[in-house]
Amino acid sequence: MKKIIFCLSLLFLIGAGIGASPAAATTIGLFDYAFNMNGVISTAPPGLNTSGFDFATGLGTLTWTGGVTGSNTFVAFFDHEIDEATNTFFNEYGAVSPGGPAAGQSWEIDEPGFRPVNPGDIYANVLGGTLDNSNGVPFGSPDDVSMALGWTFGLNAGETASISFYLSTIAPLSGFYLEQLDPDGGVIYLSSGLDVTGGTPVPLPGAIYLMGSGLALLMGFGRKRLQK
Repeated sequence: MKKIIFCLSLLFLIGAGIGASPAAATTIGLFDYAFNMNGVISTAPPGLNTSGFDFATGLGTLTWTGGVTGSNTFVAFFDHEIDEATNTFFNEYGAVSPGGPAAGQSWEIDEPGFRPVNPGDIYANVLGGTLDNSNGVPFGSPDDVSMALGWTFGLNAGETASISFYLSTIAPLSGFYLEQLDPDGGVIYLSSGLDVTGGTPVPLPGAIYLMGSGLALLMGFGRKRLQK
């Protein structure tokens, strides 16, 4: 379907002229999205809280809570369109914030896989749970843009992971994030955070030594009382 829209939009640009005036207001819509939870692909994985998310615009906060003991992978994919009705969907590009991702975090920006020739591999990588940490649609090479962020993490017995994805037109104040930009000024920022809670704390070696020393002293004191 998107290939057909691509061709029709290209004909529209040729007939109307690429230099047409931009729209007065930015319109953002969510065309497609998906999640990979430990190899299971879904649009609504168990444990996903969508109360703070607008599925029409694709903006807001999504929070997933869950995980199993051992190794886990969670990947989120988003394909937004900015001002599609006025200047098509294949005139945008992606960018990455300064600094690198957090430990265990992966990312990718690319054409979502609808391009007739040399389609992007971002969706295939989402399905495989292995984002390649690359921007396939940089400034100067505009196209249809989609973004993905993922986490690989381990959980001990009793621990639970909470992963939040933030999509906004306002840049994050700190941390790692991705950007989808329209030449007429529209921008979408995607960032994410991971938090692990629960589990049984493991005593530090020093704490174990102090505890053992205290027990030894108590046992020695008890022996002296018995001898007396």
